[in-house]
Amino acid sequence: MTSRPVNIKATLDSFSDLWSPRIVAQFNDYDVRVAKFHGEYIWHAHHDTDELFIVISGRLVIHLREADAERSVTLEQGDTYVVPRGTEHKPVADDEAHILMVEPTGTLTVGDTHEEVPDYVDATTGHRVV
Repeated sequence: MTSRPVNIKATLDSFSDLWSPRIVAQFNDYDVRVAKFHGEYIWHAHHDTDELFIVISGRLVIHLREADAERSVTLEQGDTYVVPRGTEHKPVADDEAHILMVEPTGTLTVGDTHEEVPDYVDATTGHRVV
């Protein structure tokens, strides 16, 4: 990664792909990623890592399956939430939302276990911002 500042708004303005995170920074062994969410993602889980979500703009609902029960968490602009490791979850944004996520470098966006991945989901470890 570069040692220059990266503007998050400019990065978000530079692409239109949904569910396709861009890596804007790295520290220790973590990626800082930004993405545009709209519609429903897939149910998935990360067995060995928590996942941090920060809503830059818009609204995000994270559906969670824990101990055979389902619940959801609604995040508005400026809110943050950590999905605990091993928790099956599905992000949903009724309108376009801009999200910042922090995950260990190399973490696949669709987790370790997931539903069938549709064409609109970019199963990646993130795309570097140049």
